[in-house]
Amino acid sequence: MASLVSSPFTLPLSKTENLSSLSQKQFFLHSFLPKKLNQGIGIGNGNGKAGLRVKCAAVGNGLFTQTTQEVRRIVPDNKNGLPRVKIVYVVLEAQYQASLSAAVRNLNSIGKDASYEVVGYLVEELRDVNNYENFCKDLEDANIFIGSLIFVEELAQKVKKAVEKERDRLDAVLVFPSMPEVMRLNKLGSFSMAQLGQSKSPFFQLFKKKKQGAGFADSMLKLVRTLPKVLKYLPSDKAQDARLYILSLQFWLGGSPDNLENFVKMISGSYVPALKGTKVEYSDPVLFLDSGVWHPLAPRMYDDVKEYLNWYDTRRDANEKLKDPNAPIVGLVLQRSHIVTGDESHYVAVIMELEARGAKVIPIFAGGLDFSGPVERYLIDPITKKAFVHSVISLTGFALVGGPARQDHPKAIQALMKLDVPYLVALPLVFQTTEEWLNSTLGLHPIQVALQVALPELDGGMEPIVFSGRDPRTGKSHALHKRVEQLCTRAIRWGELKRKSKTEKRVAITVFSFPPDKGNVGTAAYLNVFASIFSVLKDLKKDGYNVEGLPETAEALIEEVIHDKEAKFSSPSLNVAYKMGVREYQNLTPYAGALEESWGKPPGNLNSDGENLLVYGKQYGNVFIGVQPTFGYEGDPMRLLFSKSASPHHGFAAYYSFVEKIFKADAVLHFGTHGSLEFMPGKQVGMSDVCYPDSLIGNIPNVYYYAANNPSEATIAKRRSYANTISYLTPPAENAGLYKGLKQLGELIASYQSLKDTGRGPQIVNSIISTAKQCNLDKDVELPEEGQELAASERDLVVGKVYSKIMEIESRLLPCGLHIIGEPPSAMEAVATLVNIAALDRPEEGINSLPAILAETQGREIEDLYRGNDKGILKDVELLRQITEASRGAIGAFVEKTTNSKGQVVDVADKLSSILGFGVNEPWVQYLSDTKFYRADRNKLRTLFLYLGECLKLVVADNELGSLKQALEGGYVEPGPGGDPIRNPKVLPTGKNIHALDPQSIPTEAALQSAKVVVDRLLERQKADNGGKYPETVALVLWGTDNIKTYGESLAQVLWMIGVRPIADSVGRVNKVEPVSIEELGRPRIDVVVNCSGVFRDLFINQVLNFSSPYIYVLYIHGILVLIYF
Repeated sequence: MASLVSSPFTLPLSKTENLSSLSQKQFFLHSFLPKKLNQGIGIGNGNGKAGLRVKCAAVGNGLFTQTTQEVRRIVPDNKNGLPRVKIVYVVLEAQYQASLSAAVRNLNSIGKDASYEVVGYLVEELRDVNNYENFCKDLEDANIFIGSLIFVEELAQKVKKAVEKERDRLDAVLVFPSMPEVMRLNKLGSFSMAQLGQSKSPFFQLFKKKKQGAGFADSMLKLVRTLPKVLKYLPSDKAQDARLYILSLQFWLGGSPDNLENFVKMISGSYVPALKGTKVEYSDPVLFLDSGVWHPLAPRMYDDVKEYLNWYDTRRDANEKLKDPNAPIVGLVLQRSHIVTGDESHYVAVIMELEARGAKVIPIFAGGLDFSGPVERYLIDPITKKAFVHSVISLTGFALVGGPARQDHPKAIQALMKLDVPYLVALPLVFQTTEEWLNSTLGLHPIQVALQVALPELDGGMEPIVFSGRDPRTGKSHALHKRVEQLCTRAIRWGELKRKSKTEKRVAITVFSFPPDKGNVGTAAYLNVFASIFSVLKDLKKDGYNVEGLPETAEALIEEVIHDKEAKFSSPSLNVAYKMGVREYQNLTPYAGALEESWGKPPGNLNSDGENLLVYGKQYGNVFIGVQPTFGYEGDPMRLLFSKSASPHHGFAAYYSFVEKIFKADAVLHFGTHGSLEFMPGKQVGMSDVCYPDSLIGNIPNVYYYAANNPSEATIAKRRSYANTISYLTPPAENAGLYKGLKQLGELIASYQSLKDTGRGPQIVNSIISTAKQCNLDKDVELPEEGQELAASERDLVVGKVYSKIMEIESRLLPCGLHIIGEPPSAMEAVATLVNIAALDRPEEGINSLPAILAETQGREIEDLYRGNDKGILKDVELLRQITEASRGAIGAFVEKTTNSKGQVVDVADKLSSILGFGVNEPWVQYLSDTKFYRADRNKLRTLFLYLGECLKLVVADNELGSLKQALEGGYVEPGPGGDPIRNPKVLPTGKNIHALDPQSIPTEAALQSAKVVVDRLLERQKADNGGKYPETVALVLWGTDNIKTYGESLAQVLWMIGVRPIADSVGRVNKVEPVSIEELGRPRIDVVVNCSGVFRDLFINQVLNFSSPYIYVLYIHGILVLIYF
């Protein structure tokens, strides 16, 4: 059952009359906003002023955790009448709960000096109104507040507000690594961090914003080891208070019950007034290694990997498989806090499972947030520079560098490229209990998706398998054994790719057929599939893979796989590679019984001959080319996506059982965008063992060629089918051009421009009107009747509007054919790409667009030209056409210098160095010298073409085949963003492990600037169409792909319509807004109703809900989002 979760706020009654028309009419929000103030929603805001209480609501199942602080509350019986000390703590994860609770219970059982009451909150619990109110009440009579790892902006503000109110009264406030505004709450006697980042003291310099990133915790660790020894001998109280703060940090990072017990005694004995006369004795903190290697059976932690390996190789308890010198070795990345607090059972389960399956382990840990150093130190041989391991699993769930704080992805990527093994990031449930995850159709909590799925993907992490849960009462982690088995088996299988020879490896290439029954076998977005497969197989064969019997041509390959090029999916013309009997199918497919509810008993009617299940495809040596079965609903194939009780059919399951257990593939290569595996029913993110994508892919490493411009669906494949997604280049877009009647219309307009001042002007206009109607342009352009008397200015306006429309049609972008993996682009394709790249201003890089530079030579601004073109002003339409032609000509002249006799762009780096000289020899300058734009600014042109030169290098830098081979050889594929290569050339070169973006980073400043232009143009047009009135409400659709490509431009458009701008927090995350004045806007605010796509919901809905504020009402229900300013 879906739950409604909400964050209330109060709207003063004085403002209700200022609500927009949408909220006053209440026709859309009637279920949530009362029509009268006495209908169910409380009045009053606690300060004596009446107000309308409204809610920011989100509907979803499993969005936020339902645990409460009461499971962490310890109240002493205090029979001895000892002074009472109350401690309130807020932490990100629950690993400190058991350790701190054990420490306090032991102190109370001893019954000496004081009795201790403690209550703890997980930071995510503070979203709940009742929990937050209880937190504030607990602070009212608390003595000590402790906070740690509070990095979620909106919750950090809540903690700050509550603690700030009580700070002066509290005896001690201790905040360990968190956002700066929370760190400033620290107070220990005369020691304070109120001036954090401002003081010139060396101590405070540590906390400056620029150091608040990945290296912050490591700097802290170094500091805590040295400062107490120095400060101990300084006489001032302030120095002693600072020393106790550093000791507190040592105790806290030590984390064991003994350390926390002494920590509580030290702070309460030093700062609680009721204990001032009592000498509370405590021991010094027990220190652990800052980083090292740990094993649950080892006698100690190791700071030298060679010592650890010596111990490992002499273990008496090791099974025979582990003694094999050729056994696979898996590296594990662990959080030290779980080890020292004793909350390590989930780590132990993974280690034991790997060893039971014959894999050796090197489990490394770090006490800070930067794991890149330990990865290089303990997993790479310092002499050979080769990895000790064959694959790595991070069990932290966080980014490799920076954890939940400020990440440093380039540093992480650099370390992982040196390691060069598959990098898996498994997930411990942090923000929800095991039951909440199991019962949720969404799967993971949105914050967990952002912090523990999206951010590790930027490092190149893959396989977000949930391997541990959390007990709702004790807070302790526990292993989810079926998930641990899946994780460990897959990690070993990825490592096997590193160990096996190329001649041994078996690869299953999977092609798709969508829509089914339409002759679409072997289709994918923007990709020539069989030509690409042929190119890949030729390269693999040359590289040593066994591809016996490969045909001589791509056409012959098609013939052998499907016999008939127009083969329908149910056609017997498809080559049958294997017939699977029903009993064999049931033995190989443990979940086969679950499919019978939807499909009846096997074999069924799909991929079946009535007795056997059929696997279509063709084998060449150790390579199998298979055809993925259909969704199953031939009449309505999309039904499977929306029917929650649906399942894959028996033929679909049989295909993947064949690939894994009969063909015994070492890896499966899904070829192109996209198949149906990743869209099968199951949780959105964080699969369980009953989710069909998880069951189908089984234990096979999944490599997936995905279009570079589709990161949102690539993200689905990555998260739901555990794919290593490798991007391929989409063909460049080229202008559509004109044909037939439209071409004739263009010629008539050209005649009018040269003859309009002669007597033939009216006659030509009549011909233009007649031809325009024949081309159906009268549906888009208001045209007068033929023969109607028109003044010269009116004739110009009619011709200008028609001209503008056919220019719009001519300049529409169409893809240039289909891409073939491994083929460099032609000169024509390179020109088309660069023309589009050059058409955009890039103010953040100091680059003006080429159309803007050329418009300047005619004393015009390009934005004015665009507006004039939209209005049909003839001279503006013509000038814009000339600018477009000149842009293409200048870039064509530039690219021509790097083109070989076959029309392909080659040796770009060498040739560009000679092209990018100075003076009139520059090819774009030579071209423009023969046009009306000869006075174009040389410096601006040079800056632009230097940029275009770098882009050209990226366009032709082909690593699509190289990355595939890297993945098949068990290497690390460098990650890169997906999106539109025109807007963001960093998408290039292709062949990267494609990822989306950090959802908390959008919208960017550049996206906001672009959004302003679009929104202002749209509202101007709406105003003109509505008789001078602005619209009151605008409806939009927010797509996940568009927002990834544009870094949140669509989302920024929504915010700019309302009249607010996004602002970043102290660690650079965008999660709140501030209002823009009406004077700055220059127009009324517009209410917005948004329909969210499924991908947008999964990736960004939490980001939108974060924008709820005293200025904006945000409602989200069943994919519809409403934002109202008041």
